[in-house]
Amino acid sequence: MLLRALWCRLGVQRLVEKKPVSLCDPIMRPTSTQERAYSTNLVKSVLKSGLTAATVPVAGKRIPKGPRTKQPSRTNQPSQDEDKDMMQCIAFATADQYHLPTLCHDLIGHGFHEIDLPRDASNVLLISTDMASKPEDDALMFFFREGSVVFWNVEEKTMKKAMRILERHEIQPYEVALVHWENEEISYAIGEGNSKLERGNFLLSDMMDQQEAILEKFAFSNALSLSVKLAIWEVSLDNYVESIQSIPETLKLGKRVKLSSAEVMKKIGELFSLRYCINLRSDLLMTPDFYWDRENLEKLYEKTCQFLSINRRVNVVNEKLEHCTELTDLMRNHLRDEHSLRLEWMIVILITIEVLFELGRMIF
Repeated sequence: MLLRALWCRLGVQRLVEKKPVSLCDPIMRPTSTQERAYSTNLVKSVLKSGLTAATVPVAGKRIPKGPRTKQPSRTNQPSQDEDKDMMQCIAFATADQYHLPTLCHDLIGHGFHEIDLPRDASNVLLISTDMASKPEDDALMFFFREGSVVFWNVEEKTMKKAMRILERHEIQPYEVALVHWENEEISYAIGEGNSKLERGNFLLSDMMDQQEAILEKFAFSNALSLSVKLAIWEVSLDNYVESIQSIPETLKLGKRVKLSSAEVMKKIGELFSLRYCINLRSDLLMTPDFYWDRENLEKLYEKTCQFLSINRRVNVVNEKLEHCTELTDLMRNHLRDEHSLRLEWMIVILITIEVLFELGRMIF
């Protein structure tokens, strides 16, 4: 009886000591031993329909995000019936910069022709070719020194040839897969009325001479080049955020951040380099000087920038940069505090050793 009474009392005490379930406690979801993977046919069908693929995690691989550009070209998308009679304008950002003088000489040597632009457009190289995709318009290529290129009505084979030539004159080129993923493709046609951007397509006036048509294409191309360049920087910022996303959780758990002072300074340098490219080196925050005395071209440029959501994307990027800056400052202060604490302990240890020596000399 005594043993039974003790056993019952012990069981009641264990039930009382159990922690009650709280709504604030995280719910542990059961893990499945069967891994889920993508179906190739499913992804292709989803992309063809214009929807976003479901974010099903694949073990060991990171799911690529959707393109940041407004209207990227996709070879697996069905062509619209209304676009069959329209020509194509495609923009790519392939490198950090181009060396335009040697690029011009190389392209001319391969049968291309240079077209002169106004003197205040010196950062752009305009090249023409006889290999047009459709006979309704000339084939033109705008090479921007900042590392982007825009093709107007250029045959696909000729476009690939120009891209291969361009590779020899790129400064800090980007990954090929990223270049072809972050692009802009807009259809255009030539018709009556003033040139404009309507329903995502360029409509060029047929009442202009060749020089006026080139300048209007330049205005459209300038906005497209900014969009694809910004898309590359958005990818770089996303990669940067992923590289430091474990730091806040580590600090939250009270653990030590396993980053040296040199690594932290490298992260700060990467952040400020990206910030410099977006806000100081590019024309994302202001209208280029080229449009100050060309109001008609400025309207086309600003309308295209608005359609491509450039200002909104820049604001989002700068907001992310601000948060990343705060986090890097926190990392730097954390390392500084650790260094100060280490120095204080070293001083305490040295003082203790000195006191022990003094005591030993007094006693012995």
